[in-house]
Amino acid sequence: MGDFYQNGIITTLHNLVDRSVEDLEAELLRFSQRRPMALILPSLFSELEGTALPAIIDEIAKVKYIDEIIIGLDQATEEQYRHALKFFSRLPQRHRVLWNDGPRLQAIDERLKGRGLSPAEPGKGRNVWFCIGYIQASGRAEAIALHDCDILTYDRRLLAQLFYPVANPGFNYEFCKGYYARVADGKINGRVSRLLVTPLIRSLKKIFGSLDYLDYLDSYRYPLSGEFSMRKDVLNDLRIPSDWGLEIGVLSEMYRNYSTNRLCQVDIADVYDHKHQSLSEEDDSGGLSKMSIDISKAVFRKLATNGVVFNSETFRTIKATYYRVALDFVDSYRNDAVMNGLDLDLHREEQAVELFAQNIVKAGNMFLENPMETPFIPSWNRISSAEPTLLDDMMAAVVADNEEFA
Repeated sequence: MGDFYQNGIITTLHNLVDRSVEDLEAELLRFSQRRPMALILPSLFSELEGTALPAIIDEIAKVKYIDEIIIGLDQATEEQYRHALKFFSRLPQRHRVLWNDGPRLQAIDERLKGRGLSPAEPGKGRNVWFCIGYIQASGRAEAIALHDCDILTYDRRLLAQLFYPVANPGFNYEFCKGYYARVADGKINGRVSRLLVTPLIRSLKKIFGSLDYLDYLDSYRYPLSGEFSMRKDVLNDLRIPSDWGLEIGVLSEMYRNYSTNRLCQVDIADVYDHKHQSLSEEDDSGGLSKMSIDISKAVFRKLATNGVVFNSETFRTIKATYYRVALDFVDSYRNDAVMNGLDLDLHREEQAVELFAQNIVKAGNMFLENPMETPFIPSWNRISSAEPTLLDDMMAAVVADNEEFA
């Protein structure tokens, strides 16, 4: 049960009553006659062998209002791709599995590389970007949603709540971000959002003042959630990072392209848990350590485009301010946990803050040392301009893969 408080500069849509999922789905089925819906599922092959994705597919199979499902499959051999086609075949909806490592899509990628337009590095951002390209080529969907494939507490209400704001013809929202309380198994989770993103935004406000962009980011209750939905027009000019900065990058693009009254966030789950990344204190090329660096860089890049000037002294100031703000947040979360009878390991919380503080400086130095870095994957509008037939060729490649290896 949520409250009805509207904080920040975007609309928050709450879960105020126990409305049945069947009632929501009946409305969405009506909406789908005017606004067909597509779902993107970016997946690693390893997730097919876990416990989360099979249960997610069982739930999605019950959904009648979705017109098309696009699954982006990473890190799969031919044998594993054949297995994936069988795995997803129980979906009654029209669906396509993009074999991102297969020869046909690799040939598409080589064409992009020849033009300097290929995503810089593998990862979720690249996977999502190719799925968006397929949706553009298909042209079937008017409303699109995306969520991760490692959600352990998934039920189809999450999907209905996520789609509703952009599928309802009576609403004017172009983009919707899902949010939820990261509480599961008696613990408060979501360390990167709680202990990095929010304290970093508050620290930047202390240093640079109340900038509109920082106020905007601070309006999202869970800015790093992997669940969001949008209308199809959003996809045309969307530029996203290929690294862990994807979620912040998408929010930044929405801020650049749309008035805040066209953006919203929605409560999509009372309980949410997914695969947890390690802190990775000894290796900043993986885990939450890499994530914190990529996210910090994404924020710094956006502030720079808004005219904020950074130097090495600035990042030392940001680190010092962040460290103090984040420790105050640790105290707040600890007290919240105690009052609710939840676990919160104070030592591990402060270890995470110390690591994130170091990584803020690392991210700042990377930003200063590589001013020529291209942070975003090109928009599909640009791809279509440079390679007018590429979308059609990519769609043909996906269809051929799905038919040949089924």
